[in-house]
Order: sequence, then C-alpha cells, then structure tokens
Amino acid sequence: MERLIEGDELTVGVLGGEVLPSIHIVPHADFYDYTAKYVAEDTQYLCPGLEGAAEQALRELAWSAFSALDCAGWGRVDVMRDRAGQNWLLEVNTAPGMTSHSLVPKAAAVAGMDYQELCWRVLETSVRSALPPAASQVAAHGGQP
Repeated sequence: MERLIEGDELTVGVLGGEVLPSIHIVPHADFYDYTAKYVAEDTQYLCPGLEGAAEQALRELAWSAFSALDCAGWGRVDVMRDRAGQNWLLEVNTAPGMTSHSLVPKAAAVAGMDYQELCWRVLETSVRSALPPAASQVAAHGGQP
C-alpha cells in the first residue's frame, strides 16, 4: 500500500549537468491520466512550476535523485508536492517522451532551447555517457585531448 499524497504534480527535466525549469501539471480532471496527457486540450503546464527558493529546492532534489541513481545523459524526475510544501519523489524516468505533448521539450523551450537543439543535446549527452571515460573527455573537448 502506498501513502496518498494530495497536492501538486511536478516534473523536472535533466539534460547533461543542467536541471531544467520544473513544470507544474494541472489537469482539468482529478488526475493526470492518459486522457489528460494525450487527449485533453485543457491540461495546463505551468513552467516554471514553482518560484524562488521552492523552485531551487525542487531542482536540487531532482538533481540529487538523478545523481543518486547514477543516471547519465538526460531524463525526467517526477515529484508530488503535498499541501504542506514537502516534495515526494515518485520516479526517475531515463527515457522520457519527446513528442509534442512531452514535458522535457516544454521545459527546454522555457530554458531557451528549441526542439532541434534539444535533440542534438540529448544525442550529445547520450554519446558521451556511452563512451569509456577517456573517450568521453576527448568528446567533451571537441576531439582535443
């Protein structure tokens, strides 16, 4: 049995060493289900999802979770924020979607990245994380050791 956490659903994208702005997901219905995500046109995605210190704390939590699981490249961290303002980790998604309804592209756009740049950066981080450590250093410096 899981504890019921009543509050806001948020998600935070991670791209390389960068933590993207959070997104507060506000479905029109009671839950963010398949219909709210892929069918409904009235789901709101507020980005950034929080402000000030609360946004910074959420980004730090997302980075800590991503790092603690030894994730590399890119991903998305999903969180519930209860009515008292406490963040509860739900999951780390290491292969989030990249469709027009997906959340990482929405956050990247707010961070100033268009879809093409985001795709290139995902590929770059994926290639670097797949290389052995010495080759990753060379790749990170444009082929220069």
